[in-house]
Amino acid sequence: MTAHDQETSRTDQQVVDRLVPVWLQEMERHDADAARRARAHWDSGTLPEETARDLTTWVTARVTDTGFNEDEGPDVSGPARITPADKESVHRWLAARGHRI
Repeated sequence: MTAHDQETSRTDQQVVDRLVPVWLQEMERHDADAARRARAHWDSGTLPEETARDLTTWVTARVTDTGFNEDEGPDVSGPARITPADKESVHRWLAARGHRI
């Protein structure tokens, strides 16, 4: 692993650590049981494929820094700013752990 790869891995981990709590909190509002299961998997360091797909879909849907203006849309409101680079970090992080993105 090169120094660049290590830095990317560290950065990706930081992004995931910042966004997963937001994802779990949002999930809890919609499906408390699913949120509890996902949190248990997260806390144990394991994410089943279905949970990883849910995270992938969520982060993709929540990208808020799109370059669109108010007239062009989309308006994705949420408690965290999520950039396209953040989305890519989450995707890389999941792929590095063997999940299909």
